[in-house]
Amino acid sequence: MSVSLSVERRAALHRRVCFIVGFTIAYNVFEAIVAVWAGTAASSAALIGFGLDSVIEVLSAAAIAWQFTRKDPERWEKVTVRTIGLAFFALAVYVTIDAVLSLVQKEGAEHSPFSLGITALSLMIMPLLAWFEVRTGRQLNSKSVLADAKQLVLCIYLSGTVFVGLILNSLFGWWWADSVAALIVAVLAIREGIEAWRGDAESPFEVFEGLEEEDANH
Repeated sequence: MSVSLSVERRAALHRRVCFIVGFTIAYNVFEAIVAVWAGTAASSAALIGFGLDSVIEVLSAAAIAWQFTRKDPERWEKVTVRTIGLAFFALAVYVTIDAVLSLVQKEGAEHSPFSLGITALSLMIMPLLAWFEVRTGRQLNSKSVLADAKQLVLCIYLSGTVFVGLILNSLFGWWWADSVAALIVAVLAIREGIEAWRGDAESPFEVFEGLEEEDANH
């Protein structure tokens, strides 16, 4: 439901968006460096894909930052949403190619405490950040902010699948689990990319919809 916002409230929400994307960029730069380094050391397709997702999330957040530094952010909504959609597709292509090559060559990921640590940290931070961005995007009625929040949600999915894949390989020697996890994430990325390109970005936390609307009315 659309809610009329005062000029002051809209300006405050714009500042909140800038804070969210600033934090997102800083964290994901750190996450990308650690994940790509750990993924290369462990020969983990999913973990390298996870690191590249962090890079793409930086680009997505940068697109939002650019949009909200414009004089009329709403004017650039469609362009920004489609840019985020392309970012989803780019991630899906890389992860798919890398995972298929790993399956063909039968290369499994090696156990790494750094790998488990960075994915576990992401599982703690990303849900809170995504929920905060969803609330802001819904109050602004901004499809681009909601699409960027879906990038964060994809990061949560990716963190979970990589974490589970590494655990399964470590405990049971399922060398293929890492690559299968990566392919699952690729499918999710394609789905989200299509939705973003069509401009169908909605809240990924519909269960909190009532709470968000209540918050917006206060």
